[in-house]
Amino acid sequence: MRRPAEFAAAVRSGARAGSPAVTVHVAERHDDSVVRVGFVVARAVGSAVVRNRVRRRLRHLVRARLSGLPSGIDVVVRANPAAAGLPSSALAPQLDKALARALTHKTGRTS
Repeated sequence: MRRPAEFAAAVRSGARAGSPAVTVHVAERHDDSVVRVGFVVARAVGSAVVRNRVRRRLRHLVRARLSGLPSGIDVVVRANPAAAGLPSSALAPQLDKALARALTHKTGRTS
């Protein structure tokens, strides 16, 4: 996702689930196309260097999970300030938990 309207629609109409490090919004689209993913890393997370590092780590973690996601959804992953201090090995379970809860809440299914 690249346009602000796409992010806003996913956040506004999607299910939300969070953990200390990330908040995940999942919104269904009605076209059964590919999964679209967007990332939000606010200034509260840290300096530009820290924010970019967090965004890269989240992109890497989500990329490994794309094949397990149902088609036709928009996913917005918002990094919380706690994400900056966590290694990827601790960030991954928090992302998995939040993603699974948001998917279950929105779609009623886990994959």
